Amino acid sequence: MKYTLKKEGDFSYLEEGEGTPLIILHGLMGNLSNFDSVFDHFSKIGYQVIMPELPVYSLPLLKTNVKNLSLFLKKFVEYKNLNNYILLGNSLGGHLALYHTKMNPKKVIGLVLTGSSGLYEKSMGKSYPKRGDYEYIKKGVQDVFYDSDIATKELIDGVFKDVNNRNKVIRTLALAKSAIRHNMANDLPNMTMPACLIWGENDTVTPPEVAEEFHSLLPNSELNWIDKCGHAPMMEHPIQFNAYVEKWLTKYINPKEKI
Repeated sequence: MKYTLKKEGDFSYLEEGEGTPLIILHGLMGNLSNFDSVFDHFSKIGYQVIMPELPVYSLPLLKTNVKNLSLFLKKFVEYKNLNNYILLGNSLGGHLALYHTKMNPKKVIGLVLTGSSGLYEKSMGKSYPKRGDYEYIKKGVQDVFYDSDIATKELIDGVFKDVNNRNKVIRTLALAKSAIRHNMANDLPNMTMPACLIWGENDTVTPPEVAEEFHSLLPNSELNWIDKCGHAPMMEHPIQFNAYVEKWLTKYINPKEKI
């Protein structure tokens, strides 16, 4: 990540570009660098791209849930004085985007969801506590992607470090349980703003049928598939991912722009 992280009050975030605000929300085990290509591309073509660091490991344990992450996001957009913004989220970040939209429907003008939770969460099961087993963690990280080479040693080492941190493990499990409790199926039909769904055809975390269900429940959604792709399309196929988002933005959000 070549951009400088800003730290102001309770918030740490990246920001670049001018224009329609595009807020990027990372997943539970993800980080800001997962969106390097997205951030770089859209900050150069007329969008104010903002990526806050979500307090997934720093909230009090009893407040470590989807609802309080949404409250954090609400405080952040108020701090930045943002209105009429687009939310782009992967995995838990997509779930957060949906919950925030439910609570603040007049502020969100568009949604981009990729491998989003909110309808279906694949349980890590009883084997998750095998924290000391590096090879087990390595395989788990590799399985997130279609191309296992995307799971670099640096990425695997980072996850291995996180799952061996008791504080982070407890909060990871708390958020996973919260995601299951906050199922969005009944709320999606009320979200009438344009929605762009981008899914890996080989996603094993939120499988293709989850994308189909999102598409059927969100009344103004488009579903785009990426072949040979797992749970994080913006990392595995950044060029195709950006092309889908840009085409959708041009069609629904900023129609005067040219691709």
